[in-house]
Amino acid sequence: MHVDLGNVLDTASVHGLSRESLERLDERVAAAHDRIQQGRADSEHGYEALNLPSRTDPAAIRDAVSRFDDPDAIVTVGIGGSALGAATLTDALDSDVDAYYLDNVDPEAVESLLGDLDLSKTVVNVVSRSGTTAETLANFLVVREAMADAGVDWADRTFVTTGEEGNLHDLAEKHDLPSLPVPDGVPGRFSVLSTVGLAAAAICGHDIEALLSGAAAQEARLSDSLFDSPAYAYGAVSYALAERGMSANAMMPYAESLETFSEWFAQLWAESLGKDGLGQTPLRALGATDQHSQLQLYRAGPNDKLVTLVRATERDDVAIPETDLDGLAYLGGSSLGDLLDAEFEATEASLVAAGRPNVRIEIDRVDEYGLGELLYAMEAACVMYGELASVDTFVQPAVEWGKRAARGLLGGGDFEEADAVADKEELVVE
Repeated sequence: MHVDLGNVLDTASVHGLSRESLERLDERVAAAHDRIQQGRADSEHGYEALNLPSRTDPAAIRDAVSRFDDPDAIVTVGIGGSALGAATLTDALDSDVDAYYLDNVDPEAVESLLGDLDLSKTVVNVVSRSGTTAETLANFLVVREAMADAGVDWADRTFVTTGEEGNLHDLAEKHDLPSLPVPDGVPGRFSVLSTVGLAAAAICGHDIEALLSGAAAQEARLSDSLFDSPAYAYGAVSYALAERGMSANAMMPYAESLETFSEWFAQLWAESLGKDGLGQTPLRALGATDQHSQLQLYRAGPNDKLVTLVRATERDDVAIPETDLDGLAYLGGSSLGDLLDAEFEATEASLVAAGRPNVRIEIDRVDEYGLGELLYAMEAACVMYGELASVDTFVQPAVEWGKRAARGLLGGGDFEEADAVADKEELVVE
C-alpha cells in the first residue's frame, strides 16, 4: 500500500501544502508518534486498537464459530462499530456464505430480512460490549422470536461477542452459547481487526490471518516521520488541509467492493474527530459512479473538500467487445478495468486543474491482505490526526447523549436528556 500526496502540493493556492510546510509538520508528527507509541505500550484506552495485529488470536475466533457447520448465511446484530467493520470485510470479499447486518431498527427492513432467510441455516452473531445497546438487544429479541416461530432452536444457531459482564454475557452462560470477548481498550469504531470484525469473516471462510498480516505490515511502517509511514502521511496531511479550510473529506474508492469501506471510514472519521468545533466531515462517494453526480460539486462548488481516491492496482478484468458503432470504436479492444483507470486518472486531473486537493491511496488487491493494510492505515491516520488536532479521539460524548435520551423515552431510566425532547419547538407546515 502507498499514499501519493503529489496532488496536495500547491504553493500557488492558499489551500495547498508546500514541501517546506510538510517538513515543519513532520516535526509535530514525530512528537505525536512518541505519544501514540507510549499509549500503545501502556495499553491505554483507544491506543490499544493499534496493537490488535499482534494481540488478536485468529485461532480462538475460528474455534468459537467451529460448531456452525456449512451455514447459508450469517446475520450480525449490532450497530455502528459493532457491525460496520465486519460488513466492510464481508462486502469486499466473495464467499458462499451470505452476510447480513441488522444495524438499524427500521421495522420493515428487519421484517423483510427475516422473512427472506432460512433461519435453520443461518448463524446469528449478537455484538455489544455492554450488552445493553438498545437497538442491538431489541433486534436480537425480534430475531430470537422469529427463530422460535420457525421451529428453530435459537441457542443452537447463536453466538455472542460481548464484554466480561452484562446481559449478553449472562445469556451466553445461561444457554451455553459460544462467546467471544470484545477486547478491552478498543472503541467499537476501531475494532474491525478484533473479534468484533473478524468473526463474520471467519464464518464466511475468509483468511483472517492474512487480514492481520496486512495490518501488521502497516503497523511496522509507523515511524517518527510522515515520509516513512503511509498512515501518518494521510492523517497528517488531512489535518493540515483541514486547518487550511478543507473541512470535508470525500472518500471515493474505485471498486464497488469497497463501497462499505466508505461507510466505515465515515464513522471512524466523524465520531473520532468531530469535537470542540473541530473535525473534518466525511463524505461517501463511489468511483466512477459519483463522477456523474458528486464530482460537479467537488470541482466547481465550495473549495472546502479533500478528495481521497482509493483503488487496487491489480484486479480481475472484463474485455470490451469490438463494435462498429460510430463514436464507440475506441472502446473495442480495451477493458472495463482500462476504462475505470482512465476515469480515476481523469478525476484526479480534473480536480488538480481546478485547484482542488486530492490524495491517491493504492493497494495491490482487494483481498484479505490489502484490506488489512487499508483498514489499519486509516485507523492509525485517524489517531495521528487526533493527536495533531489535540482532540480526544477515543470518546464520543455526543453519541452517548443521544443514547441516554432514547433510553429515557422508552422508559429505561430517568435521564435528563430525555426531558429535552419535550422542549422541542414546532413550526408545522401542512
